[in-house]
Amino acid sequence: MAIAFVLINAELGAENELVNQLKAIENVKYVYVLYGAYDLVVKIEAPNSEILKKTISNNIRQLKNVRSTLTMTVIDEN
Repeated sequence: MAIAFVLINAELGAENELVNQLKAIENVKYVYVLYGAYDLVVKIEAPNSEILKKTISNNIRQLKNVRSTLTMTVIDEN
């Protein structure tokens, strides 16, 4: 299983709309709203790294109110 956490900067005021859109994406397990440098963090679990990459590139990064992302890929699950 491939796991990643994606930090998202959203357009101002679009956080709640993005939460609903992100929760509807296959492989998205958790969505949290944050205070600080990033607005949201998303946990993604996919069967393999290729599907993980496609979920981030083709689904999350393409959402209208996503300004930028930072992806942290898990390399060792304890």
